[in-house]
Amino acid sequence: MHYWILKSEPETYSWDTLMKEKKTFWNGVRNYQARNNLAKMKIGDLAFFYHSGKKREIVGIAKVTHEARQDNLTEDPRWVMVDVESVKALNTPIGLSLIKEIPELKNIHLVRQGRLSVSEINQKEFELILALGN
Repeated sequence: MHYWILKSEPETYSWDTLMKEKKTFWNGVRNYQARNNLAKMKIGDLAFFYHSGKKREIVGIAKVTHEARQDNLTEDPRWVMVDVESVKALNTPIGLSLIKEIPELKNIHLVRQGRLSVSEINQKEFELILALGN
């Protein structure tokens, strides 16, 4: 199993929307590194849902339910999307400022490459963030 962080501005697509809809496809990604990460996702992988923009916090957990396929927003076969479903909200959202203070998290892409919309984290990092949020 792999672990991920999916970023979205709440004004574009929020955690509350995913919780209400239960599932969605993660499409519209137009960064090559983020696209490559989408292509590596497998069914059952878990992802933190991160609100970018003003809030800058991890708010929930999603699960990959369909692996990469052609993005439905373009005819260009180089771009892919995956399906995700909501799993649960974190009891306490974890802000980027707190993440930056934790030495074990200083090398995650969320800190090093803040504009990357889909990034991978390892199991230890995932579990640490999960513990903070619960």
